[in-house]
Amino acid sequence: MVSDTAERHDAADTTYRRPLLTVFLSWLWVMAGANLAAPLYGVYAGEFDFSGIVLTTVFATYAVTLVATLLVGGRLADRFGRRPVILAGVVVAAVALVVFTSAAATWWLYTARALQGVAVGLISGPATAALVEIDPQREQARPALLAGLAQAIGSGVGPLLSGCLAQWAPAPLQTGYLVGLAGTAVAAGFTWALPDRRRGEEPWRMQWPRVPHDLRADFVRLGLTAGLVWASLALYLSVVPSYVAGLLSTDNLALLGANSALACFTSAGTQIWSRGRGGDRRRRQALGLLLLATGLVLMIVSSLTQSLVTVVLGAVVTGIGHGLGFLHAQDELNTVAPAQRRAEVSAAFVCCIYVLVGGSVVGVGVLEEVTSLTHAVGLVGGALTLGALAAARWQPRTWWAQRDSNP
Repeated sequence: MVSDTAERHDAADTTYRRPLLTVFLSWLWVMAGANLAAPLYGVYAGEFDFSGIVLTTVFATYAVTLVATLLVGGRLADRFGRRPVILAGVVVAAVALVVFTSAAATWWLYTARALQGVAVGLISGPATAALVEIDPQREQARPALLAGLAQAIGSGVGPLLSGCLAQWAPAPLQTGYLVGLAGTAVAAGFTWALPDRRRGEEPWRMQWPRVPHDLRADFVRLGLTAGLVWASLALYLSVVPSYVAGLLSTDNLALLGANSALACFTSAGTQIWSRGRGGDRRRRQALGLLLLATGLVLMIVSSLTQSLVTVVLGAVVTGIGHGLGFLHAQDELNTVAPAQRRAEVSAAFVCCIYVLVGGSVVGVGVLEEVTSLTHAVGLVGGALTLGALAAARWQPRTWWAQRDSNP
């Protein structure tokens, strides 16, 4: 009897691993592809002769179409299942990389970024839900960790890979995308074989993703926390490479890509470390937001010191704050979201993130039209710092209120 039980446990332990890794790695690679252009925007600006506002709106087009996709199709995966929606996202991501590879004018960049936004918008909700449903250790925060790592590591791999290939390989504006396309094709093959048993019975209709009424107060807090940490990281993936290039008087694309990747990889390492430490989720989010504010201040100070050490330190501290804030916000959301609407609530959560991402990046572009890039980054970084401090103050107050109501 004991032997039979052990065999059943071993079988269950192995059957979940492949689908879990398929969802995780597919999401990671799509995020890598979505950030391959990060260190190349300055090259494109010189190649196609466009201004800072065009650079930031090219990046922000991704956020606009991502949010639109989530608003229109947030319930698709709850109705039709996780696999077909994730697969559709992977296919659209591949098309976007083909467009980037062929880019011959600015409008190609807008088109590619719009397609990448659709791809990530299709994947984010169902991938988050699938990680929770597949993983037998869902009560141990592992789905939140995998969701955070897929996005953070993917966002770091993209600029690091493309920066190195653009610096040292031939065809700097094509090679990185071709490598990304090959990986995306592999991801599509594995996703095609992904088992999918969860389908809803309610007829699908186009509507905005909704949040249950009793979750809305917590949802706003979690969405604000995640939005602030991702908006700060988005600066490192959009305008900060050009900002650092100006500060350090360098055109080394590998260095610029590595600087973008540093904050992402630091976030990933922090999430791995934090998951095993336990602790109250809201207090961890508050600590993450305080560290995020510190990292943003260091980024602003780097414009005065023009020091590589300050730039690197700012990226590291921002990454730590991002890792703590996002992991515990995602974990709390996974816990409170009802199973039958998990993909829809996750879609609404990602909407909150990218509204702030798009706003911060476009804000830099608009301000750069009337001042310098350095001042524009400083002003937006200052606004995000104030937001992080306010959100950090909100977290402990919510925690104390909950504690007092549950003696």
